[in-house]
Amino acid sequence: MAINNIRRLAALRAAMARKGMAAYIITGSDAHMSEYVPERWMTRQWLSGFTGSAGTLVVTAGKAGLWTDSRYFIQAAAQIKGTGIELYRAGLPGSLSVHDFLTGELSAGYVAGVDGKSFSAADARTLNNVLSGAGIRLDASADLFDEIWDDRPGLPGRESYNMHEDIAGRTVKDKLEDIAGRLRHDGADAVLLCALDEVAWTFNIRGYDVEYTPLVMAYAFVSEKASVIFISPGKLDSETKDNLTCAGVRIEDYDSITRYLPGLSEGLRLEVDMKKTSAALFNAIPQHCRIVEGVTAVGHLKSIKNVVELDGFRNATELDGLAMTRLFIWLENGLRAGSRPTETDVARELSNFRARCRHYLSDSFRSIVGYAAHGAVVHYSATEETDAVIRPEGLLLIDSGAQYLYGTTDMTRTVSLDENPSEEAKRDFTLVLKGHISLARCKFPAGTRGSQLDAFARKALWDAGMDYGHGTGHGIGHCLCVHEGPQSIRREENPAELLPGMVLSNEPGLYREGRYGIRIENMMTVCKDCETDFGTFLRFETLTLCPIDTRLIIVSMLTGGEREWLNNYHRMVLEKLSPALDEEEQRWLRIKTQLI
Repeated sequence: MAINNIRRLAALRAAMARKGMAAYIITGSDAHMSEYVPERWMTRQWLSGFTGSAGTLVVTAGKAGLWTDSRYFIQAAAQIKGTGIELYRAGLPGSLSVHDFLTGELSAGYVAGVDGKSFSAADARTLNNVLSGAGIRLDASADLFDEIWDDRPGLPGRESYNMHEDIAGRTVKDKLEDIAGRLRHDGADAVLLCALDEVAWTFNIRGYDVEYTPLVMAYAFVSEKASVIFISPGKLDSETKDNLTCAGVRIEDYDSITRYLPGLSEGLRLEVDMKKTSAALFNAIPQHCRIVEGVTAVGHLKSIKNVVELDGFRNATELDGLAMTRLFIWLENGLRAGSRPTETDVARELSNFRARCRHYLSDSFRSIVGYAAHGAVVHYSATEETDAVIRPEGLLLIDSGAQYLYGTTDMTRTVSLDENPSEEAKRDFTLVLKGHISLARCKFPAGTRGSQLDAFARKALWDAGMDYGHGTGHGIGHCLCVHEGPQSIRREENPAELLPGMVLSNEPGLYREGRYGIRIENMMTVCKDCETDFGTFLRFETLTLCPIDTRLIIVSMLTGGEREWLNNYHRMVLEKLSPALDEEEQRWLRIKTQLI
């Protein structure tokens, strides 16, 4: 495999030379800055072999480097081995940044290239500022992969479908009115929508263009006077077309967005999310428009789920809990009988159990099934070479989720595969659990940001001199992206307040490289708790329904309040899942949810 990557790097360098480029930067993004991209834009993976969802690849005439974060250090090192690409561990003290690399390798007068159609306007502006300060020119005009990728896939062509109001909770017309109101709040006249989930949410459409996420390739422009969706012909069925037309939406061809934008009226205040808009598309906006930068009106509105959407999440997490229950019963029975499944066998079986649930659409990401040492690889993905055989010993980490018609799920469970886990593993697990419970029980005043709550999940680990490198919580879309903004719970400052109706994950962890990983993840929604003389206070409602392995808990390390939370949680799991389980499954669940 490395030989193919070496040949592809040589082809890219030849194309760079023809264009007079001394460096080329590849982020692996698509034209909509999506997390999961259609095959056409899997350029970073095609070139380097690295399959992670985040990373930047830089190629010069004599060097190549891949920058990625702590989630992918181990995975990236293994996947780029033998390609001549050097791994740079982003975020570590003393680690060379992409910008420092470029300014160190290139001299004044040199040209660095990117594909402006798949490079965000925000990143292009930052990069241009850095490079121009060193006398280096940024060229965002060329997609070199069109020259060197002979069998490059085209645009996805499957038909989209309409999401009915009884599932979405709001009609398209309702949402357009809401957007107009939010635009007035933001000081804007119109909004340019490039993120696929924002377009899908606005127009109540879903599709099959992106793996793991029910999205359709489209752009949109929305103002009080006009609403336009730009989508390829044939991707809208008659029901969806009628629905959009009745809401006053004009339908234009996907590529016509670049001809539409230059015609925008003088003085128009256009809201643009620079992080989700490509540099090429941003450059098509006439200079006589006033740009209002930031999270779009749709980004804010979409993050706050309505009552119907929240009920849908509760239905989805119940279905997910049933699938996980059946998966663990299958696994335990199989191991006891002498079966030795691999990590990919478990992932496949879990998808099968989910697929038997009503309204299942797909998995929401590729399941992470990490046995023993593989559990310490935060975003591990089993390959043919690494697919470990699972034995009745050690720890198993499963991070997985699904897309159901009613909502998106994401959960992680770490379980012991023998009855007597080590004291060290139990201590580590209990510390992670304490952090998870601390965040789940948190009550906080309105106006609180996720960065202010992150320490609740880390405190028990910090007290023991331990920590984890990833964020604690991310937003989750409603039958949309499993990772959704603007809300988050992590150390880095994020101005987005946590508001009632937002759905987030709660996923502290601990990873011992070469031995095991531990993560406990539930979904939760922000709710109003009470009004006092000191203001409005909020809390979290846990949505995920799946038992937490009590064999890994040192009960004496838990406070009375922590034990109460866990027992109440297990009561809820048993009560909500039992009616849909058969007698054997109920018996298993009663054992797993016994009070401590």
